[in-house]
Amino acid sequence: MSSLRNALPRRAHKERAQPQSRKKFGLLEKHKDYVIRAKAYHKKEESIRRLKEKAAFRNPDEFYFKMIKTKTVDGVHRLEGEANKYTQEELMLMKTQDIGYVLQKLQSERNKIEKLTTMLHSLDNNPSSRHVYFAEDREEAKEIKSQSGRKDALPDFDDIPDHIKRKTAASYRELEGRKKRVQELEKLYMDMSLHKELQKKGRKRKLREEEIVCPTSKAVYKWRSERKRTKQFARGFELMNEDDGCGNWKY
Repeated sequence: MSSLRNALPRRAHKERAQPQSRKKFGLLEKHKDYVIRAKAYHKKEESIRRLKEKAAFRNPDEFYFKMIKTKTVDGVHRLEGEANKYTQEELMLMKTQDIGYVLQKLQSERNKIEKLTTMLHSLDNNPSSRHVYFAEDREEAKEIKSQSGRKDALPDFDDIPDHIKRKTAASYRELEGRKKRVQELEKLYMDMSLHKELQKKGRKRKLREEEIVCPTSKAVYKWRSERKRTKQFARGFELMNEDDGCGNWKY
């Protein structure tokens, strides 16, 4: 009977649409839409109830360290910056590793640009290879010269297949993109190097515009020259101030 019931034609029941007078309210809400909306409403209602209950039973004498280690920014609790998490030596080491990584990527991009330039250079210029031919007389020399001229002539640009043209254009776009990336990496490398030098010890000051010899938009710093003792000088000073064994010091 079940197979016979499935074989009989059935009427296609269509969902009721929004009445014409209520078209401004959008699509007619179905029961499944109401279920989703009701669950979201009750979930928010339960969250508010739990927060009210927690606030009602709050202990006025409770304390935990996040109360003094956080601050409210636009109604959101944010942790204070952990400025003393690393020592100055650890910060310098991490800065050196970052600079080394940027320098490695910069050298890699330069090598790729050099390879691309070498590959595309042969397409724009005549081949530089030379061959030496030997002829018995002038007539044979003229014939060999004409044949070599036809062989070395570059093909016309219109005769090059389309897929080679597309690859060449893509290579030129890649070359321009890599050159732009090298400029960005060089600027980043210089900024990181300057920031690392500013973190080192020593008195320094920022030069004013009238003190800069070559005008530039970047900040220029000048370090105070300091006289440093070398290891050889310090060792010689220690040897000069030795005891002679009789309780007398020689200077």
